Amino acid sequence: MKILLDECTPRVVKKRLPAHDVSTVQEMGWAGVKNGELLMLAEAHFEVFITTDKNLRSQQKLSQRKLAFVLLPANQVPVVEAVIPILEAALASIKAGDFVRIPLPS
Repeated sequence: MKILLDECTPRVVKKRLPAHDVSTVQEMGWAGVKNGELLMLAEAHFEVFITTDKNLRSQQKLSQRKLAFVLLPANQVPVVEAVIPILEAALASIKAGDFVRIPLPS
């Protein structure tokens, strides 16, 4: 599965998902690109967009996109590492147009 990590998403996600083809916005040369344009670029190359941007869903019409979206609960590395198993489970069944919100670990 081809996955793009948003700018503020910790790179530890890439290291912790070795079974997937994960790239970062920075690696793609898209740092600083605004969300609307970024999502159009991502659709041409990726299947899933992982972000920590809690406003993305209200700012963009995500259901009309060819991407699936995962919202992580925070961008702090310890929190992200704690939710990796939940993220992996979500990726196993995610499909285009889905929006999956990963909850904070308890």
